[in-house]
Amino acid sequence: MQKALLFLLLNISAFSIGISQTLPLAPAETNDPEAKKVLDNLRKKYEGYKSFEAFFSLAIEIPEQAKTVQKGSIGQEGEKFKLSMDDQVIIDDTKATWIYLKNLNEVQINDSEPGGSDVGFFSPKQLLRRYQKGDFLYTITDKIGSGNKVLTQIEFKPVDRNSEFSKVRLSVDEKASTIESIKAFAKDGSRYTFSVSKFYPNKPLGAQYFTFDSKQYPGVHVEDLRM
Repeated sequence: MQKALLFLLLNISAFSIGISQTLPLAPAETNDPEAKKVLDNLRKKYEGYKSFEAFFSLAIEIPEQAKTVQKGSIGQEGEKFKLSMDDQVIIDDTKATWIYLKNLNEVQINDSEPGGSDVGFFSPKQLLRRYQKGDFLYTITDKIGSGNKVLTQIEFKPVDRNSEFSKVRLSVDEKASTIESIKAFAKDGSRYTFSVSKFYPNKPLGAQYFTFDSKQYPGVHVEDLRM
């Protein structure tokens, strides 16, 4: 389940389906041109931001368990990012990645692997690049009203039959070119819904934002796994 949570976050985030193999597409299996247009507009907009900070909620539904909701925030500047949630904080400054586990008061430090690890999937820029790689098929399935907005729903299905997810549903405000929510459907019946509540584009964050200061966590155990 932890891997699934990492996959979803970010976010700002639902394009990292964890594909181990890419199978060839059958001739009839083609992507929706209208959906591609929406995704292209999203990608261009997010890649145009110098920085941003977003606040979100993550609803977790697991069969035979009570539904839980976690709240958090994510900030990004260039390839640097920081994810804060109820139980953990993840910081990547492009050189190292810090994963702080609150219940253990422990921080793990690893070499940064932008786009090459589960943590890298938190980056919206990385996520919005993945649809171009042929890892999954996507199509617009619906357009629904939500308050004063019209949301376009795009569903993604992994090409790899061994993926732990059967599909991911992305809800987009086309007028504003913003991601409103992401819902991932796991094959074990679990559901994960990531909803953005506030989004601040081009917000100055500064170097300190992307620094883990152990002095703020008295008694923290540091496990440095860098090579």
